[in-house]
Amino acid sequence: MTREDPRAARTRERLRRALLAECAERPLEEVGVAALVRRAGVGRATFYVHYADLEALAVDACADVVREAVDALHAWRGRPDPVSAPPALLSFFTGLAPHTGLYRALLSPGGGGPLGHVLHRDLRARSLTERTLAGAPDAALVASAVAATFAGVLADWLHGLLEGTPEEVAHQVWQLLVTLHMSR
Repeated sequence: MTREDPRAARTRERLRRALLAECAERPLEEVGVAALVRRAGVGRATFYVHYADLEALAVDACADVVREAVDALHAWRGRPDPVSAPPALLSFFTGLAPHTGLYRALLSPGGGGPLGHVLHRDLRARSLTERTLAGAPDAALVASAVAATFAGVLADWLHGLLEGTPEEVAHQVWQLLVTLHMSR
């Protein structure tokens, strides 16, 4: 494993923070590279050294939400409560509010979009690994179903296609995922 240049990591972090701050004030489609680099205190050329475009930066800035989602879904041990979502999943859903507009821009209804693809890939990989280690049947099938279900429900809820408080949606999606895991 190669170690990342600390200067490059700091620059990317500054760009991610600047993007999140910009998106707190306006939709992603209204954010320009010029305003972003000014806020981050870096040059325009530096931006393009690290990211192909604003969408690539936005997906990178939102990567933490993907990691949080994957961790929240796997934060339980033993036999899962089939009705109540684990506290980490509840925290995940309630913590989405500050950047909902940005997540909506990157996660299309049904779970597609650039952030949806990252979420699906990472969640499927984690589920597949855990199911395979546990010797669960149809590991690949269930891992794909879990990833698609979670990404789709999350996206549809963020886009207002599903009603419910963060807590209600967390419990509902949890019940769906437990059912998927127990189906085989």
